Amino acid sequence: MEASWGWLVACVLAMTLVSTVTEDVCRAPNGKDGVAGNPGRPGRPGPKGERGEPGAAGIRTGIRGLKGDQGESGPPGKPGNMGFPGPTGPLGSSGPQGLKGVKGNPGNIRDQPRPAFSAIRQNPPTVGNVVIFDKVITNEEGPYQNKTGRFICAVPGFYYFTFQVTSKWDICLSIMFSSHGQTRSPLGFCDANSKGLFQVVSGSTVLHLQRGDQVWIEKDPAKGRIYQGTEVDSIFSGFLIFPSA
Repeated sequence: MEASWGWLVACVLAMTLVSTVTEDVCRAPNGKDGVAGNPGRPGRPGPKGERGEPGAAGIRTGIRGLKGDQGESGPPGKPGNMGFPGPTGPLGSSGPQGLKGVKGNPGNIRDQPRPAFSAIRQNPPTVGNVVIFDKVITNEEGPYQNKTGRFICAVPGFYYFTFQVTSKWDICLSIMFSSHGQTRSPLGFCDANSKGLFQVVSGSTVLHLQRGDQVWIEKDPAKGRIYQGTEVDSIFSGFLIFPSA
């Protein structure tokens, strides 16, 4: 039994020795570092980093830098207030003549206004210095008022007036007319009579009248004596020449 344990121990020792010797014989010595390889390709860009804190303001040096590039146009601003109108410019040249219009329908003289009157003195009342021609001969469309001696315009236009007054004395008469209630400058006519014979003072004019204007004959208070009798007559007449456009 003891011989068997001795043999077993011997075998184990022998195997251990053989293993140790074999391990020392197969191990290679430590080698040197190899040569560095070629650089690899650049990797992909990394994500954008967070915005940093604003830096401190730089120190002013007083040196002005170059002008930068023009920036993009901003949005349009709000319209300003309307300005005051400018002065009137000079008159332009005349334009080309227009085309001839269509011929109108022929007019009818019967459709046109035609106020006209004529009156003489017969038994006139005394109304201040106004000369009354009381007996109406013609009064087309009724513009003449024989009680006041006044013509009252109803159709604006150009009128012709005339008078002939008989007297044996010095006499001065005027054609008076008013517009909008204001008397205009009179047109005076005078005649001197030293022999006491029948003489006629006459006068006439063309007036541009508006609706409501009045025309009458007025005498001079000191030289306004008119003959009143059956031998001769004094007359006052007027009519429309043409109406205003």
